[in-house]
Amino acid sequence: MIIGQDKQRERNEHPRVRGVAIGADHGSYDAKELLKRYLESAGYKMVDVGTDNSTVKVDYPDYAVAVARKVVSGDCERGIMLDAAGIGSSMVCNKVHGIRAALCWSAKTIINSREHNNANILTMGTAQHPMEELCIMAKLWLETKFEGGRHWPRINKMMSIERGGK
Repeated sequence: MIIGQDKQRERNEHPRVRGVAIGADHGSYDAKELLKRYLESAGYKMVDVGTDNSTVKVDYPDYAVAVARKVVSGDCERGIMLDAAGIGSSMVCNKVHGIRAALCWSAKTIINSREHNNANILTMGTAQHPMEELCIMAKLWLETKFEGGRHWPRINKMMSIERGGK
């Protein structure tokens, strides 16, 4: 199915993201809790998929796939996954059909991931940024709209590859 102007108009009618899945491994638990509270205070409905504590070691793929499944199911419009570097979580999320996860580390990569690539999951490395920066980056990502237009053919190609096309 080719996504075009009708879908773009539909998305523009809902400019505010309503539900955001959030997850983290044990090393990023404290950052997840702080980011969750920050985004809730900004009016976002946060759906926490875990982990639920910082003392028990867990595997980030379990939480990354949980965030991705919340997004593809439609339970949440977007997702945020945190681990030390953000790389592994991005890889895991992108294994789930329908996900376009972006590992971002600056305002420029945040904006590009949304405006050009319509990323539906943000992954970030909590060991790479101070907490205030993670909050600012996540809020910017949630507020940045997909431009559509000339970017649709590229998104369609990207999704075609996922379905086994060229």
